[in-house]
Amino acid sequence: MYSTEKGRICPRCGWPTAECRCSAALDQPVPARITARLRIERAGRKGKTVTVIESLPRNQAFLKQLCTQLKKACGTGGTVVEDRVELQGEQREKLRELLLARGWTVRG
Repeated sequence: MYSTEKGRICPRCGWPTAECRCSAALDQPVPARITARLRIERAGRKGKTVTVIESLPRNQAFLKQLCTQLKKACGTGGTVVEDRVELQGEQREKLRELLLARGWTVRG
């Protein structure tokens, strides 16, 4: 017998409570030592170049503040997507200097 019943559903995300995505999105504390990974993406962006900063703590307030500071320093647009920051254009060298000045370890 096949059942489409999934049990209780989370009212915020619409997933079954056992697989709720709201609980996975809880903010993590910001560690004292951060390792950031830089990379360039062009795929799926109509040829536009985007610099991606990954391996950051999953803390939305921290990421938004970081994104704002980096956008001002680089003079470009950008956004926060899940646990990474995306900045428009080729910004690796500028970002490497900015993040190293904060005392972070930078790879890529």
